[in-house]
Amino acid sequence: MSAASRAPLRSNRSRGHARNRRAVSLAATVVASAFALTACGSGGTSGGSGDTNFVTGTDGIATVAKGERVAAPDLSGPTIDGKQLDVADYKGKVVVINVWGSWCGPCRLEAKNFVAVSADLKGQGVQFVGINTRDTSTGPAVAFEKQYGVTYPSLYDPTGKLMLRFEKGTLNPQAIPSTLILDRDGKIAARTLQALSEDNLRKMLKPVLAEK
Repeated sequence: MSAASRAPLRSNRSRGHARNRRAVSLAATVVASAFALTACGSGGTSGGSGDTNFVTGTDGIATVAKGERVAAPDLSGPTIDGKQLDVADYKGKVVVINVWGSWCGPCRLEAKNFVAVSADLKGQGVQFVGINTRDTSTGPAVAFEKQYGVTYPSLYDPTGKLMLRFEKGTLNPQAIPSTLILDRDGKIAARTLQALSEDNLRKMLKPVLAEK
């Protein structure tokens, strides 16, 4: 085969390799995007091994002993109804933080459970706070709260910057929905990375409420 005839073959191979590299890159991007989207309802994995100090039970609820908890990061900013909120202002109460989005099916399933428990424990030193994320405007979030009768406030965090303030290796929210329980000192006592039934929400709260 002459040099002239081999040149197109080499050129074709180069183009083929380039296409393969682009395909692999595109596939990686698609996988990463799919993982982010399936976080809604898929929960996550964590445990009490390595350098973490928490233990995750078979029910998906992770807990930290009182003396080993870390403080929640700064969780402040505008709410979905245009007000300002700082979770630190609730220090002295047990705080339930629920990360949700109006587009998230499991969030819709658990909403009624949060509304019921919030109303039931309103006079017992428990404050519920939502963190609405990935909604590109507040309209759908406001409509969600109206539909499900949510009366407690929700911070508006469309880009997830509040979630990124949690330290790695702690009970940080890693999926939507996620729920955290803060003790009366503002420290993270429990977390789950899945939608909660009313029974499991009460189960998460009970030991923290019992603390003195």
